[in-house]
Amino acid sequence: MNKPLTGALLSLLLLGAAVGPAVAAPTAPAAPADTPPTAPAATAAAVDFAGTVALSNCSGSVVRAPGSQPNDLALVLSNGHCLESGFPAAGEVVKDRPSSRSFSLLNSAGSKVGTLRASKVAYATMTDTDISIYQLTRTYAQIQSQYGISPLTLDGARPTQGSAIKVVSGYWKRIYSCTVDGFAYRLKEGDWTWKDSVRYTSACNTIGGTSGSPVVDTATGKVVAVNNTGNEDGARCTVNNPCEVDQNGNVTVRQGINYAQQTYIVVPCIAPGNKIDLNRAGCTLPKP
Repeated sequence: MNKPLTGALLSLLLLGAAVGPAVAAPTAPAAPADTPPTAPAATAAAVDFAGTVALSNCSGSVVRAPGSQPNDLALVLSNGHCLESGFPAAGEVVKDRPSSRSFSLLNSAGSKVGTLRASKVAYATMTDTDISIYQLTRTYAQIQSQYGISPLTLDGARPTQGSAIKVVSGYWKRIYSCTVDGFAYRLKEGDWTWKDSVRYTSACNTIGGTSGSPVVDTATGKVVAVNNTGNEDGARCTVNNPCEVDQNGNVTVRQGINYAQQTYIVVPCIAPGNKIDLNRAGCTLPKP
């Protein structure tokens, strides 16, 4: 996992938290060469930091479903392994748990413009996928009015192989550019197994602290996945070293390759009023 950065846990996490997916790294990297150009191609959507957030140990973004309304309480998307309470166990689902977690809201240049606060963890799990969805105390309209920042939109369609993407880390204020290399039928890391994970081409060499970063399709500007892990050492199916398992049970290890969890599966689960309703038609997210 692209581990979250939290004291002693850092040495244990994948690319993220103590032992698990991708989170923040102990020292900031040099200014990347892959920062988005100031003048993106006319055929591509401009992708910057606007609407992304920095957590205490991970990255995230303010997101909306296609049907979300301006006066709905806003949602923040990150990883399940980025929860302040620690990694959910395999098979565990968190639903409507009170939370007062804070998020640093960034503008297009990556500068902090304000602090947002959660009222609850609306949904989180590390089973089948690795996501957390926080409900905030402010609406999209209030955030737009005070900070001039609009949410990112979740794409209701599955991403396609070969599509150009950007992984936008609010924690590091860094943007990675690559393409969707393919999909892992099952991605296994330690006790956790994720379904139909996005595999990046090698250019998206995400690090700890990038966990929870939105993965944006550059053609549409919509969020198609959430960054969560990568194989660091070439080990097989261990924490910070996920392996791919195909439909026949064959295992493939790809050292240095990173992954994300698709988010189109979240869209059917968001009911009017931005309520997470796991009983809605088409919703396949694990239930408590």
